[in-house]
Amino acid sequence: MCGIVGFIGQEQAAPILLDGLAHLEYRGYDSAGVAVISAQGKLQVEKAVGRLKVLSEQIHGGADLEGCIGLGHTRWATHGAPNIINSHPHVSENGKFAVIHNGIIENFAELREELEGRGHHFKSETDTEVFAHLIEEAYAETHDLMASVREACTHVVGAYGPVSYTHL
Repeated sequence: MCGIVGFIGQEQAAPILLDGLAHLEYRGYDSAGVAVISAQGKLQVEKAVGRLKVLSEQIHGGADLEGCIGLGHTRWATHGAPNIINSHPHVSENGKFAVIHNGIIENFAELREELEGRGHHFKSETDTEVFAHLIEEAYAETHDLMASVREACTHVVGAYGPVSYTHL
């Protein structure tokens, strides 16, 4: 199973996310990533292939990412090769929504095809990126993050646990 950690607080999120992911690490994950919202509202995403240590070194233990809200993920590939593009978090096309996910979306190929038919462009081979696009599309209608996540989940079949946030 993948490791998922989220943080909202007064402290810098990235070091806490890395620490939390380290506590969850129990096997050889193929990649890791974090997304942090800066005080200026900028979504910062960093990913690395390999064990969590690679990501931690890349962002200097979290010091390179400033912000008190974030999420992190260690990946054990089910869809797509172990590379940066397929690593979590996945970001919506408009860059406003970051998503991490544990589990499997059984109908992701059909959903992806439907979304592409409506003009969406995908970067990864993963099932998780479908969530980012579904949330972005729903948000354009609802302007309500929780309603958009609920709406996205009504289209997904499988066993999954998504984590999403935005910096609107």
